[in-house]
Parts: sequence; C-alpha cells; structure tokens
Amino acid sequence: MEAMNLIVSILERGQGAGMERLYRKNQVALHLQCAGRGTATSEIMDILGLGSSEKDVVLSLATAPASRLLLQALDSDLRERAGASGLVFSLPLSGLNSLAANLAAYHAEIGKLKPKGEQPMERTENSLIVVACNRGCADAVMTTAKAQGARGGTVIKARLAGLEELEQAYGVGLQEEREIVAILVPTQLRNPIMEAVNQTHGLRSQAQAIVCSLPVEQIVRLG
Repeated sequence: MEAMNLIVSILERGQGAGMERLYRKNQVALHLQCAGRGTATSEIMDILGLGSSEKDVVLSLATAPASRLLLQALDSDLRERAGASGLVFSLPLSGLNSLAANLAAYHAEIGKLKPKGEQPMERTENSLIVVACNRGCADAVMTTAKAQGARGGTVIKARLAGLEELEQAYGVGLQEEREIVAILVPTQLRNPIMEAVNQTHGLRSQAQAIVCSLPVEQIVRLG
C-alpha cells in the first residue's frame, strides 16, 4: 500500500466546503468535516490574522505524494484561489483500510499527481498534541498548555466510546461527553506540555484527559 497522509485544515467557519471543492479539483477527494472552536486569545488571533473563534475542521485522506504536492501548491499557486484563513498541516498515517487507501490513490492517479523525480521526506519541527477531556474542561487544559508555551488550540466536541473497558482498566468512572483539544506546537515543547497536562488533568482528575501526540510532516498558514 502506498504511504498515506491525513490532511488537517482548520479554517474560519463557513470556509470548509469551499476548501473541499478546491481539494477535489486537486485530486484529494475523501473528507470529513467537523465543527470546532479556537482557544487563542483575541491578541494572538489578531497577530495570526484569524477572524472568529468558530472553526471548520476538515480531515482529508490522500496519498503522501498527493498530500505534499497539495500543501506545496497551497503555499504558492493555490494560496489566492483558496480564499480562506487558517492552518493546514499533514500527518503521516501508519495504517488505513484498503478501500479508502485505494480511493485516495485512484484520485491521485487520475489527476496525474506524481512528483517529478525523487521527493525527499519533508518534516517540520512541529507536533500535534491531542487531548481528549471531559466536556467543559478544554479551557483549563489550554491554560495549562499555554503555561508551558502553547499559543492556542482547536476544540472539537466528541463522545467517548468503550467506557466499560476503560473504567474497568483504570478503576474510575468516566463521562461520555468529551472535548478534543488539538494543539499544534514546536516539537521541543511537546513533552513539557504533555507532562503538565497529564499531571494536572489526567484520568484521575476532574478533566479525565487522555493525551497523545503525532508528528507533523508539512504545515501551511493561509490568509
């Protein structure tokens, strides 16, 4: 199976559908759109040129070459056509069911999205920290993360599945309603932030947070 990437687009509310159309024209056609909200302060949002705290979060599946070419284009030729403000970054996937992978490869193939010559793996010095915490605790999690250097994050509403197994494993009662806090940070800040969040908001705290991180391959700031 060809290497696959997850493209994460965090955009101003209402811009997700337009970006999906742009991606489809560039042979990236498998998407999941979520509603989220930003956690950055108004000062940081002004610095980054971000308008409101309400966000569209678009998750897109693509082959790794198609993902790299799309983000390269968003950083150059497609920047004006995107007409969006926000952040787009890619994460390498270690596994994906074959039907979804074949569909992504098919869309890349029909558009002849193939790199010219050997393309080296491009890695940024960034990581995505993902925190799943109880509903209403996202702001407290972000306060802890910001104390360790984080600038802001995006919150998505979610629901926890597999409660019985987790409760039996850890001997705690868990809430079903959750918030997913996604925090993009320089990799050198990843461990201090994760340790602080786990110590303050771990499974035995009020937030009952589960924390993990993923490497970021490419990143483009729009707007």
